[in-house]
Amino acid sequence: MTSRYRSSEAPKGLNSLSPRRRTVVKAAAATAVLAGPLAAALPARAATDAPAFLHGVASGDPLPDGVLLWTRVTPTPEAIPGSGIGPDTEVSWVVAKDKAFTSIVAKGSTTARAASDHTVKADVRGLAPATDYWFRFSAGGTDSPAARTRTAPAADAAVSGLRFGVVSCANWEAGYFSAYRHLAARTDLDAWLHLGDYIYEYKSGEYGTRGKVVRPHAPANEIITLADYRTRHAKYKTDPDLQALHLKAPVVAIWDDHEFADNSWSGGAVNHTEGAEGTWSARQAAAKQAYFEWMPVRPAIAGTTYRRLRFGKLVDLSLLDLRSFRSQQASTASGSVDDPNRTITGRAQLDWLKTGLKASDTKWRLVGNSVMISPFVIGSLTADLFKPLAKLMGLPEDGIGLNTDQWDGYTDDRRELLDHLRSNAIGNTVFLTGDIHMAWANDVPVDAGTYPLSASAATEFVVTSVTSDNLDDIVKVPEGTVSAIASPVIRAANRHVHWVDTDRHGYGILDITADRAQMDYYVLSDRTDTNATSSWARSYRTRSGTQKIERTYDPV
Repeated sequence: MTSRYRSSEAPKGLNSLSPRRRTVVKAAAATAVLAGPLAAALPARAATDAPAFLHGVASGDPLPDGVLLWTRVTPTPEAIPGSGIGPDTEVSWVVAKDKAFTSIVAKGSTTARAASDHTVKADVRGLAPATDYWFRFSAGGTDSPAARTRTAPAADAAVSGLRFGVVSCANWEAGYFSAYRHLAARTDLDAWLHLGDYIYEYKSGEYGTRGKVVRPHAPANEIITLADYRTRHAKYKTDPDLQALHLKAPVVAIWDDHEFADNSWSGGAVNHTEGAEGTWSARQAAAKQAYFEWMPVRPAIAGTTYRRLRFGKLVDLSLLDLRSFRSQQASTASGSVDDPNRTITGRAQLDWLKTGLKASDTKWRLVGNSVMISPFVIGSLTADLFKPLAKLMGLPEDGIGLNTDQWDGYTDDRRELLDHLRSNAIGNTVFLTGDIHMAWANDVPVDAGTYPLSASAATEFVVTSVTSDNLDDIVKVPEGTVSAIASPVIRAANRHVHWVDTDRHGYGILDITADRAQMDYYVLSDRTDTNATSSWARSYRTRSGTQKIERTYDPV
């Protein structure tokens, strides 16, 4: 295994094109916990009472001295995900320096119980920094697959290079997860980042597949109950490409809205009908419980995904939770997006982020960010005319944004954060973003209306979706058709945007050295093809000290 540590929607962002949201569902869907849908979350297995590891194994949140290990054991054939039944089962784990497990460095055991859907985690400590390890689980004489993981470098280590895979937005029904397969084929990843929408909550056939369900969800209904969310997570974990990637490198994940429901906020969601679908608080709690059961995520603060990881002196990575604390989304043309009483982060999280960025002594500060922070506006008036008019009419002074679910809908939080970066001379801050189903390379301007005369406080790399619909899918035209028209228009109205690809699916490779952070954008040939090929599309980088994006013409 090659080491990378070296010493020295429309996309849902476009409201005018968003898929029509249902407003009423049958109450029966909220309690549909049936054997058929639940069983669909399992791959085929022999009718035996021996425990089985049908959903793979995974690792996540690497630390210098440890890593979080995960699996789900099926103790008996009837103990299917979401069923709430099945015996307590002892599960042992072992960590070794080699794939043959001849040099064991740690081992232990835990109990898989129905109360946690027979998922288990082992937060292993006492490991060496910047080191490859192999691990596996065992239960009742059955071994899980062996998987590779890797610890982070020591906090004070001089690290000259890091490489991460970067993905978001994987709609099961829209296609196959070839992006995961191509990332799994690499031997150079220190970890991979999932920036949200690891699962989708919709009922079968409701969301974004160009009118064709490539492969059906389980359960078929919209997920609402704890059993539903468990079953949907389990279905995803049967995907062979996703299992393969989890076998190769640790994941660092945050959630976005679809781990709950579309356009969720602290008190509800666009895709939630209070009453007919129960209470939002119960649904949110069920979604969070299932997420922490099924994902190798170590919550630093109970019930959230905001936390910070450090990779030597080169990088610290602040991971955000932009769903648990946010205010309800504003209407597109409303001046309330500027209201200082509205928030996307919540006060405590924003203060935590600002404090961490200011205190950081690493070369680079990465921010795992589920929705785009760069402004995105459409308008023909110049800034000197638009701003007074906006103030007079009660419109957003940063321009009329098309997506108030992004930071565009919470401009006071954004101004406070960007002003903090500028006033404290915090450089080399890079936002890593998903959500919008398009690939972008952006400067993050202090004042978009006067850019490029105003300063850029940071940079942002946005990765496209693994499978979820982007513009060409929604209007059902050949790939590239929309981007050829839309990209120049978007860039003309948003001078801080260096590149946008509205039409293709894929993933990113983020490579970081002391001199620069570079994102290589890769695209897939066909999301509906299990053997889809991958090809490099473009690369952009930000050089240390510049807070600006520039194109580079070769991938790392």
